[in-house]
Amino acid sequence: MVDVKLPVMPPLGPMLAKSVKSIPEGAFLYEPKWDGFRCIAFRDGAEVELASRGERPLTRYFPEVVEALRASLPERCVVDGEIVIVTGDRLDFEALLQRIHPAASRVTKLAGETPASFVAFDLLAVDDESLMAAPFKDRRARLEQILGAAQAPVLLTPATDDSAVAQRWFEVFEGAGLDGVVAKPLDQPYQPDARAMFKIKHERTADCVVAGYRWHKSGQVVGSLLLGLYAEDGSLQHVGVAASFPMKRRAELVEELAPYATTDLADHPWGEWAQAEAHEQGRLPGAVSRWNAKKDLSWVPLRPDLVVEVGYDHMEGTRFRHTTQFKRWRPDREPRSCTYEQLDRPVRFDLAEILSAGR
Repeated sequence: MVDVKLPVMPPLGPMLAKSVKSIPEGAFLYEPKWDGFRCIAFRDGAEVELASRGERPLTRYFPEVVEALRASLPERCVVDGEIVIVTGDRLDFEALLQRIHPAASRVTKLAGETPASFVAFDLLAVDDESLMAAPFKDRRARLEQILGAAQAPVLLTPATDDSAVAQRWFEVFEGAGLDGVVAKPLDQPYQPDARAMFKIKHERTADCVVAGYRWHKSGQVVGSLLLGLYAEDGSLQHVGVAASFPMKRRAELVEELAPYATTDLADHPWGEWAQAEAHEQGRLPGAVSRWNAKKDLSWVPLRPDLVVEVGYDHMEGTRFRHTTQFKRWRPDREPRSCTYEQLDRPVRFDLAEILSAGR
């Protein structure tokens, strides 16, 4: 960590939100749920440190954000927010993932080509004063004061105390790549690592082909199902995973999937997964994790004959943004019928209009 001396010091876990089915009524402030990297920014003079939700340092990956925060924030403060990348009129999480790169030359190049923004939504300290124990309504008021003259790419998230407005945001902002709505109790202190807020996300289902699985880190039980959807050109694109199973169910899945296991990759739609150039041409399983290069992403191929119904919140490009939830097997569905056409396509919405609403 950078040698900062602030009333609130790193490492610090951010306050989190728990999922609820609908927008709660009452003494809340409602905000759009941004789809980026959660980030707590610590500034002490020229020193700026960006810490991720997992307390990993993000500073080296986003030099343009560091410079923007130096120009826009008070000399000494701690601000909670989200690092995002905007492409056209939408958030672009895929471009954000590309920014996590070990090579300094690549980081510098991407900082110029796909610059990131910082969307602020909470103030934890300013000068020598900690605001952690202050109610959120006071922290928000102070945040509005200090960002009154801030310029893009440092932005203040929009907020409303009207649940009807929040409901409209929930319905239309998805078209700009946002992730739902967050409801924050107005009288609440800041609680690191506690799920003390509420998030409302879209819930949908899709039928997908199961073309492989990964082993669980604990041993010879299923860790995750590898999901595919057929594209217009007939290729089976890897779109995500279903991974939330009790341990007993993971063991049962090994037996259920055994009849579909295959060692002949010649006719498997992802048979070229080990070739680097194949990953550049389409979505295949087995690529190296950007967050953990040592993570084992090897997988067991299955004949693409099984169809599963999964629950998901939204898409990011051609894939599921988050891990999906297993619903049920669909033996009545033909695998080739599992295409992108079944998915909801949100009406596009101008992200600039959302960002300007924070002023």
